[in-house]
Amino acid sequence: MNIVLCGMMGSGKTTVARALENIYGFSVVDTDEIIVRRHGEINAIFRDLGEQAFRDIESQTVKEVSALDGYVISLGGGVVLRRSNVEELKKNGKIFYLRTRAETVIARVKGDSSRPLLQGNLEERVHAILKDRSKVYEEAADVVIDTDDKSPEEIADIIVAQS
Repeated sequence: MNIVLCGMMGSGKTTVARALENIYGFSVVDTDEIIVRRHGEINAIFRDLGEQAFRDIESQTVKEVSALDGYVISLGGGVVLRRSNVEELKKNGKIFYLRTRAETVIARVKGDSSRPLLQGNLEERVHAILKDRSKVYEEAADVVIDTDDKSPEEIADIIVAQS
C-alpha cells in the first residue's frame, strides 16, 4: 500500500514526502521529478507540447508509480484532475490531500518561475486554481490534512497515524 500526497503546488507535498522518508524510512517517488528526468523541464513541455501532452505524460507516470508498493508518492498539483489517475492511485494507495490556504501557497511559490500555471499575476492565479481544484482534491482524498500551522514532521506523523 502506498501513501499518496496530493494538493496545490506549494502545499508541501515534496517536503512532507522527504519528512516521511527521513523519519520513518519510506521510499519516495515524485511524479514531477520523474517527468523532468525523462522529458525535461515542465515549463518546456508546456511551451513546446502543451498542457494536454503534459497531462498525458503525467498519466503514464501515474500508471508506473501506482504499480509500486510501500512508497510515498508525491504528485504534481494537477494529477488528480483526471479521474482515471485517481482511480489508478487508489488501487494500491491511500490519498492524503495537503490542504493549504492560498496565502501560504503564495508565500511559498513567490519567485519560483518553474511553475507554468502560475505565470502572470501570482495571487490571482493561485486563488483561481484553488477555487477550481479544491473540490477535486477533496473528492480524490481519503484523508484531508490542513497544513498551514503544522510542520512537515507533524504532518508526517498524522499521515502515519492514519495510514
